[in-house]
Parts: sequence; structure tokens; C-alpha cells
Amino acid sequence: MRQAEFDSRGSLVRWTEAPGTGPARVYVHGLGAASTVYSAHIAARPELAGRRTLFVDLPGHGISDRPADFGYTLEDHARALAAVLDGAGVTGAELVAHSMGGAVAVVLAHRRPGLVSRLVLVEANLDPYPPGTTGDSGIASYEEDDFVENGGHARVLERVGASWAATMRLADPRALHRTALALQHGTVPTMRQMFTGMTVDRVYLQGDLSGELPGAQGLEAAGVRVVTVPGAGHNIMFDNPDALVAVLAGTH
Repeated sequence: MRQAEFDSRGSLVRWTEAPGTGPARVYVHGLGAASTVYSAHIAARPELAGRRTLFVDLPGHGISDRPADFGYTLEDHARALAAVLDGAGVTGAELVAHSMGGAVAVVLAHRRPGLVSRLVLVEANLDPYPPGTTGDSGIASYEEDDFVENGGHARVLERVGASWAATMRLADPRALHRTALALQHGTVPTMRQMFTGMTVDRVYLQGDLSGELPGAQGLEAAGVRVVTVPGAGHNIMFDNPDALVAVLAGTH
């Protein structure tokens, strides 16, 4: 396990690594998740062997610290992810980022383009979203204290189901709430505007069970390769891991 400071008070963001050569491949999880749980079985595939691989847990999640006075905005998470790459001596990384992690990866690539050579986004958040829409965890519908102290956290864990709750219960409730609000509010410029304005290699994976990808034509016009994954919903890495592996290996 390795670690790097991500704020002025010594809080630590942590990651695990597998050794290898070539541009580092960095896995970034979604809201209430953890990178090894969602990505280790992908990275272990023989088609992807030989690359240096990092599994990052963002602040407030998994094995990373969870300071109560941290903002947990998308920009804050992106700075923490940059601290990981700087601490690991990584430039020109391939970021494989799911859901909320995709939004963080986009902000990082926009702010620190030298750190990123390829973005593979798996059903990433590209736009601010109103409460109650598809993929909304329900966290942002609560006031922070109601979520953290008055039962909101427990109600959300019950609502999201056993699989998501298994990792969400390991994340800090205050960090979850602030990050969910950050996703709802988005960034300026928006994540979509940042993403379409980049020139790095970009791929966006959408599960066909999730429905049509909003703005797909605009992404393709901007040079993004959009891949619709059959038989998959939001968690493509579990629903159709072969498809994700094929994109990463360059065989799809």
C-alpha cells in the first residue's frame, strides 16, 4: 500500500499497485465504491498483464482518510488523484474511471493534462443531475446532518441494495453526502465541456440496459469513441467484463 497527502493537514489518499511496464493504468471508482472491489478482477485478466496498475481509493472511501473538514468537491477529489500520480511518479496515465470517478478523472485531465494520456470512462457523470433521476443514490436529497446523524445513511444503504451497500457502508457518510452534492452541482465548465474539448484518446462505455446515452452524437463529433456494451447496466465491469477488457486491451 502507498499513500500521499491530499490536504494541508496531512490527510492521506491511499492506493495499491501491481508492477509492470508502459504507461500506468489507473482505476478510479464511483461514489460509495472502492477500486480493488470494482476493478481487480479486470486488471487480473491475462489480456491486460504486464502494465503497471494502480487502484486508487478517493478521499472518504475505502482505505483513504476521511477528514470531516474536507470539501469533497469533484475538484478536491481530482487534486487528491493528482497527488497519487505525483507521489507515484506517474505521467501519461491511462485512467479507467467509473461513474463519479469518471467525473473526477475528467477534471484531473482538464487541470493537469500531462498526467493523462487516455481516458476510458465507464458510465461516467458528464452533466449535473437533478435529484430523482436514473442513477441517483438518493443521498443528495438529504440535508447533511440528516444523512449523517439522523438515519439518512442507513435508509440509503437499504435502498441501494446489498451489492452497492457492501462498499458504500465502508465510506464515510459525510464524504458520501458532500460528494453526492458535488455530482449534483457539477463543475464550471461542465464535465462534458471539459471532456469534449480534450485531444487525448477518449472512450466512453455505456451499458445497453441503461438506455441511450444522452449526447452521444456530440461526444462522437468531438472524437470520443462511444461503445455500447450489450447485456450491461451501470456496472459494466460486473455485467460484461469481457467487453471492458477488450476495450482496454485494444481488441474492441
